[in-house]
Amino acid sequence: MALIVQKYGGTSVGSTDKIKAVARRVIECQKQGNQMVVVLSAMAGETDRLTAMANDIQKIPNLREMDMLLSTGEQVTIALFAMAVKEAGSDAISLLGDQVRIRTDRMHTRARIRDIDTTLLKKHLDAGRIVTVAGFQGVDDDGDITTLGRGGSDTTAVALAAALGADACEIFTDVEGVYTTDPNICSQARKIDHISYDEMLELASLGAKVLDIRSVGLAKRYNVPVHVRSTFSDNEGTWVVEEDRIMESMLVSGITYNRNEARITIKKVPDQPGIAAKIFLPISDAGILVDMIIQNTRDSHLTDMTFTVMRNDYARAMEIVKKVAEEIGAESVTGDESIVKVSIVGVGMRNHSGIASTMFQILAKEGINMMMVSTSEIKVSCIISEKYTELAVRALHDAFALDKDNVPLEEE
Repeated sequence: MALIVQKYGGTSVGSTDKIKAVARRVIECQKQGNQMVVVLSAMAGETDRLTAMANDIQKIPNLREMDMLLSTGEQVTIALFAMAVKEAGSDAISLLGDQVRIRTDRMHTRARIRDIDTTLLKKHLDAGRIVTVAGFQGVDDDGDITTLGRGGSDTTAVALAAALGADACEIFTDVEGVYTTDPNICSQARKIDHISYDEMLELASLGAKVLDIRSVGLAKRYNVPVHVRSTFSDNEGTWVVEEDRIMESMLVSGITYNRNEARITIKKVPDQPGIAAKIFLPISDAGILVDMIIQNTRDSHLTDMTFTVMRNDYARAMEIVKKVAEEIGAESVTGDESIVKVSIVGVGMRNHSGIASTMFQILAKEGINMMMVSTSEIKVSCIISEKYTELAVRALHDAFALDKDNVPLEEE
């Protein structure tokens, strides 16, 4: 008997008919001899609807009350799902995050899971029930409901799989798996059968929206096999697992892009110790994440500092930086929101040189200028003008032959 945790997203449970279909699918899996834990998101659009209502009531909604409000979306779907299972002749029980005792810290609307008490879950599983758990939520030490932020249901599912020692965690969504790039941009994009935790972490952090990055980190930490697949077909999806020798021999596994980027440049900054801290500390204190940073030294002990932030933080970041620039005696501050970050990812980069230079040559051949570059062991990212996004993605996908089945390179 296997223990399987399945998670279904908002589009998968977007109507009562879809919930009934999910119930039938889960029952069929249980009849194959598996114990089933099912994590559900709120119905598609429900979280946005509740957020809009909160903003209608209070200009800056209280975060504790936001968690109380937003957690109701998942409560609806798990109750309806349990009813659907019972109506189909099987047994199920719905449980909220606080009933399961998914303990989190006190950071309302973006809490992190600390531990999970599996006692109640195991009791119901041993009784032969399908257990459905509200995704995206937990409870803090004060007994207050907390939520995990957008994508939190993925994290709930993987955390439950880790706590229970599940054989697999299946993430059902509206796509068939993880693709070599966005199929909406590149028709030659190919579904990947297996991808490593590290590659998936990079893809998730760089803009791929198939899996929440925190869930991938948890899966890697506790070695939980994650299967990303479609709710609307029985086809095999993509397995996110430990890397193997086949993965290591691939040059590039995927290409991704992130439009949620903006660039800020501070010109003629005094090139002195402590200046960088004066610039970035206020930005950090405002809760704004800085991604790529480049410093270009000028003559006369001056430097230009360029960095990127998320586009939805751009206005606040510019306001902060202009104030800091005046305080430190910088010449000016400029910004650009019409940029995109394009990245190539692959664990094979650890063992093969020349990947970055190949990427640069491909972009140059297409007349695409690189404004910024950053690298890690398994990725290369470039900031380019947003208008070249589709061209860059297609050119890179074609150059690295990602439309072909994975054929390992010969060992060097």
